[in-house]
Amino acid sequence: MAIPLSADDFLSLLKAHGVPHKEVPGWKTRNREGKGPWGPVHGVLLHHTVTSDTKATVDYVKTGSKELPGPLYAGVVDKAGTVHLIGWGRCNHAGLGDGDVLRAVIAEKTPLPVDNQADTDGNRSFYGFAFINEGDGDDPYTPAQLQAMALIAYVICDHHNWTERSIIAHADWQPGKPDPTPHPKIRAGVQAQVAMWRKTGSPAVPGTQVPAPKPTQPTLEGVNEYLKKLEARVADLETWRNQRGD
Repeated sequence: MAIPLSADDFLSLLKAHGVPHKEVPGWKTRNREGKGPWGPVHGVLLHHTVTSDTKATVDYVKTGSKELPGPLYAGVVDKAGTVHLIGWGRCNHAGLGDGDVLRAVIAEKTPLPVDNQADTDGNRSFYGFAFINEGDGDDPYTPAQLQAMALIAYVICDHHNWTERSIIAHADWQPGKPDPTPHPKIRAGVQAQVAMWRKTGSPAVPGTQVPAPKPTQPTLEGVNEYLKKLEARVADLETWRNQRGD
């Protein structure tokens, strides 16, 4: 059982790992919790938005529609790799999905069972984030976009001590959903990044470089030590040449 991260704690993790982000005013308390609980949480659910314009997407995800009120996701990741934080808590992103899939996610079992029923509330159990993408198979996901989504998934999974198997696609969860298209490739790419970072301990902050070591000034002791080693190597070379008869 995992208690959901608070909005403030999630924001702190994003900042600590250098994830580019923008806060939509009111996001920390914008949710659908009046329609049901949020938590315990068991995984991260990936989506695409079927849109292209960032501002229009953020506005739509914030308010939703009459049939599907917002917020639709906790956040969306634009082409530049910036996550726009729109809501926090229960969001209208997962709907009813397959209980067998949820049990597999909780147990971190793979491969996932086929999602052939819609009998379990997913809005309660998953963090939901979406790529801004047309979802037509032709609109590319940018490297910055993929890295940002992987970082989001990483900070959540690392906090809860989940493996990459707790990251699934909407298509894995709800029958008839294809997102994020192509979902096996996108999901696998995010999972692979998270698995690598968990193995190495932490992802590098995007855009940073490991600083080059500062040059040091030679000391007299260091020079003398180097000369001794050089003399020893010359002596060894002379011995070797004498043994060969040169």
